Amino acid sequence: MAETVAGRRRDRGLELKEGTGLQERVVEVERVFRVMEGGKRASFRATVVVGDGRGRVAVSTGKAGGVPEAIRKATDRGKRHLFTVPLLGDTIPHEVIGRMKSTRVLLKPAAQGTGVIASGPVRAVMELAGIRNVLTKVFGSRNPINVVQATMDALRQLRTPEEIAQARGKKVQSLPLPRKLKRWVETSESGPLVSDRPLGS
Repeated sequence: MAETVAGRRRDRGLELKEGTGLQERVVEVERVFRVMEGGKRASFRATVVVGDGRGRVAVSTGKAGGVPEAIRKATDRGKRHLFTVPLLGDTIPHEVIGRMKSTRVLLKPAAQGTGVIASGPVRAVMELAGIRNVLTKVFGSRNPINVVQATMDALRQLRTPEEIAQARGKKVQSLPLPRKLKRWVETSESGPLVSDRPLGS
């Protein structure tokens, strides 16, 4: 079911089709107005996070005259704009800061067992992206839309250890990685780095 992270309307009872492997979280539903000739026209704007819990995620918005239709539009748009997040095991490869207007979101890799330390909007993005261990901090405006967009900006800046090593002209083993991340690099050749566990397990 669609899960509302913020906003006044919760549990809209919407589901993604089974078998798609995608899930959605409704971050915010707001009533908005457009000034037209003769008065104002009301509609609803939904902000939705869509992801498969295995490294692919997107954030999108949709507007419509009703809440269910706005969520459906946002979800459909999100499915078309999924992008793959570089993961190192079940965490992120390095520390990064994402920005959106006056909002900044700091993401830091965490050791196994830490969990997702994040506020509601950031948690929605992390979990649907398949990141199970991460430390986060929000600075500036707490506007849910700005927060999720700043989080996505941070995820787009991530680079794999191989990409970082190539840019520096070094080998991956020579990178100054924290101990909590070295085990993922050491075992990367023996299997996939992205966990195949179902979302929420």
